[in-house]
Amino acid sequence: MSLRTRLVLVAAVAVAAAVALSSVFVYFLVRNDLRAQVDRNLEAQAERVEKSPFRWILALPTGEPNVWRFNVRGLQFAEEGGYFHLVDSAGNRYEPDIYTPVVLPTTARAKEVAAGSEPSFFSDLTFDGHHVRVLARQVRPPVGDEPGLAIEALVPLADTDKELAQIRLWLVVVSLGGVGLASLAGFLVARTALRPVRELSETAERVRTTRDLSQRIHVGRSDELGRLADTFNEMLESLDEAARRQQQLVQDASHELRTPLTSLRTNIEVLASPDHELPPGERAQLLDDVIAQLGEMTALVSELTELARGEELEEAPEELRLDLVTEEAIRRTTRNHPEVPIHAELSPATIVGTAASVERAIANLLDNAAKWSPAGEPVDVRLEHGQLTVRDHGPGIAQTDLPHIFDRFYRATSARSMPGSGLGLAIVRQVAEAHGGTIVAEPAPGGGTVMRLTLGSRNGASAADGNGAGPAES
Repeated sequence: MSLRTRLVLVAAVAVAAAVALSSVFVYFLVRNDLRAQVDRNLEAQAERVEKSPFRWILALPTGEPNVWRFNVRGLQFAEEGGYFHLVDSAGNRYEPDIYTPVVLPTTARAKEVAAGSEPSFFSDLTFDGHHVRVLARQVRPPVGDEPGLAIEALVPLADTDKELAQIRLWLVVVSLGGVGLASLAGFLVARTALRPVRELSETAERVRTTRDLSQRIHVGRSDELGRLADTFNEMLESLDEAARRQQQLVQDASHELRTPLTSLRTNIEVLASPDHELPPGERAQLLDDVIAQLGEMTALVSELTELARGEELEEAPEELRLDLVTEEAIRRTTRNHPEVPIHAELSPATIVGTAASVERAIANLLDNAAKWSPAGEPVDVRLEHGQLTVRDHGPGIAQTDLPHIFDRFYRATSARSMPGSGLGLAIVRQVAEAHGGTIVAEPAPGGGTVMRLTLGSRNGASAADGNGAGPAES
C-alpha cells in the first residue's frame, strides 16, 4: 500500500469517526429535545385534567369490571392531542366520554402513583401497534375513604419517530458525503503534499538509470518535505562535484603520467639495446635517470592515492597537539633537506583531527618552502593562536600564479624545471578543508612566500600543561 493511499485512508477513517460521533451526538440531542416537547405536552394535558371541573363521581359503568365512563365536556381534548384516563388506588379505571371507546393500557405502577406510594413517571409503550409515550401522575391524593386518583396521559410518537427517522437518514447521507469529501480532499492534499517525495523518487530513479548527477528537484516550499528536497539536491550536488573532481583527477593524472612513462619507456628501450651500442658512461647516466624517474613515479602515485581518498579521514578524529605534530614534520623535512635550516617557534595548541594527514600536510608545506629557499637560508615556522605559518626566503610566487598554486597538478612557470608533481599543495588544501580549516599563500615582506595554515582549533592554545614545544631550531 502506497503512502498516499495510507494517508487517504487515515484521513477518511478520522473524518468518518468524527462525523459518526458528531452524528450520534446530534441525533440524541434532537431526540431528547423532541421527547422533552412531548413530555411537556403530556404534563400540560395532565394539569388541564387536574384543574378541570369534572365530577368523576358521576361516572357510569361501562359493563366491564372496574371500568367507568365520565363526562368531561369542559376539557378541550382532541384525539391528535393524545388520550388519557383516570386510575384510582383501588384499581378502578375511568374513561372520558370524549373519545371513541378505547381500552388504554394501565399498569400496577399507575395505581401506586394514585395511592401516592410511587412518584410520577414517563414510559414508552407499544399500544395497539403504535409507539406511544405515557405519563402517570397523581391528580388527587387519597382523602378519608376516598381512594387517590392518578391520570395516565398518552401521546402517539408517530410524528416524533418520523422526524427522527428523517434526521437519521439525513445524518447518514451527510456522514457518507462528509467521508467522501474528506477522502477526495485527503487524496488531493496527499498528492500535493507528497509531490516532492514523488519527484525525489523519480529523480533518484533517473540518476540510477542515466548516471546523470546534474538532475535536481524543483523546490517551491519551506516545510519538512521542502527541506527534504533541498537536502537531496545538496546531496546530488556533492556527488556531482565529487564525480567531476574524480574525473578531473583521472584526466590530470593521465596527462601527468604520460610524460614520465614515455621518458621511462624510452630510457629502458635504450638500455635494452646491445651493450656495444651504448658507451658505459651514458649507460650509467641512463640507469641513474631511470632510478630517478621511478622515484618520481612512486612519489606521484603516492600523492595521487592521497588525493583519491577525497575528504574522508582514514582514522577516527582525535584530539591532537598541533605543536608536537609540527615538530615531527620538521624532523622529517630536516632529514630530506639538511642544507636548509628550519627556525621554529611553536606555542602549544590543540586540534581535533588525524595525526597522519595533518603531519603530511605540514611536511608538504615545509618541503615546498625548503625547495624554494636558497641553501643556507632558513625556513621560519611559527605556531601561534592555532595558526601555523611557514615562510621561505626564496624568489616568491608571481601574482599570476598565486591564485592557482593549490590546484591539482598546477606548477608555476619557474617550477616546471624542478622535481615535483604539483600535488603537494593540493594535498595541503584538501587536509585543511577536511579539518574545517583554510590554507592561504601571500608574498612575504622582504621577499619569499608565507603560507598560513589554520585547522579547527579546540580551546585555542592548549591548556594541557605548558610543557609543550616552545621555541625550537633545527
